[in-house]
Amino acid sequence: MVASSDEHFRQVVKENLLNLPNLKLVGDYPEVSANLYIRVLQDLDRHPEAGLIIDLASDPESGIRALERVKQAAPGLYIIASNYHADGETVIASVRAGANDFLVQPIRRLEFRDALTRFEKAPKAASTTASRLGKVYTFLGVRGGVGTTTLAVNFAGVLAQRKQNAVLLDLDWAGNDVAMQLGAQPQYTLLEVGENLGKMDQQLFEGFVTRDPLGFFLVGPPESLEHQGYFTEPMFRDFANFLVEKYDAVVIDAGRNPATELAMGALHVSSSIFLVMDQEFGAVRNAQRTLSYLMRMGFTQDQLKVVVNQYQKKAPAHLTGIDQIKQTLNQEIFYGIPASPAVLNSINRGRPFVANREAAGDLDRVFRAFVDKATGAKKPAAQTA
Repeated sequence: MVASSDEHFRQVVKENLLNLPNLKLVGDYPEVSANLYIRVLQDLDRHPEAGLIIDLASDPESGIRALERVKQAAPGLYIIASNYHADGETVIASVRAGANDFLVQPIRRLEFRDALTRFEKAPKAASTTASRLGKVYTFLGVRGGVGTTTLAVNFAGVLAQRKQNAVLLDLDWAGNDVAMQLGAQPQYTLLEVGENLGKMDQQLFEGFVTRDPLGFFLVGPPESLEHQGYFTEPMFRDFANFLVEKYDAVVIDAGRNPATELAMGALHVSSSIFLVMDQEFGAVRNAQRTLSYLMRMGFTQDQLKVVVNQYQKKAPAHLTGIDQIKQTLNQEIFYGIPASPAVLNSINRGRPFVANREAAGDLDRVFRAFVDKATGAKKPAAQTA
């Protein structure tokens, strides 16, 4: 895993790894921030023997703090710090923060090889992570009207029904549809969260946010569009750190614009990103553009999961077939959720369709199988896509 705000540094690491047959890149983080440890722990779940190369050059003070936070969260993680300066004070500060090794920049091939050899020979901890963080599942639409909010709402509903302590977070300031689909009128919103972050604890949070009858907590934007700028991306980072440490699952409706600061902040802390689309030509085109953008931003195909909503296996002429979607996106379809009148009925009632399993019928069965696959609860017997 490599963390650096310098794209050139990350590229140099990637190129040097090509010459080491036993090693590969499993995490590429374009920033060294306070929530770096979240992404590191998420990738360690999938790759428990991985190590981390962290670039301290752009902001040594913040970098040391991020390194220290990562080491606290994963004491057994092998960390290689890197900076342009290799004086005693710089190296000692890195070691005290938790670094196991140090690389001087600009990186030289032989020194890089030696450092990675030491990493390979180092004893691996039996368990890398000391604490278990909650999972973050983010739903991002390729455009409006593809069902992003509906999927997020019902996903949180299923998790709550399975006794997971879950939070549903609406970051779509313009749409603000989560509360509507839940028939809720929250008294407190992200504005109050931002104002109280300095003293936030679980009791305070649960005391002023809305709790859905299914059991999950809901927080989203206020009704007024004028207040959009008052909940900032740094506030979201602090809030996300709090949520993943206190709750089993965080489900996020990120809207449909990945380039906003809040949406990008959500994507950076996500265990899984569900890119929601339908089979209309415009959605396929937007999905292609969104995937390309996110991969340029450092996200991997493991993180990006394409979900086709209102799925039709035998698509009529005005829709794009599944095989054509796969070819256009150069990516497999993670899951397909069929169209059903139960969706519109549930929205009109202001309740998730998973709250009434009998009325939802086959849609409920398929959607729960999707949640199984998305969370790794079990492998569904049959998939729609």
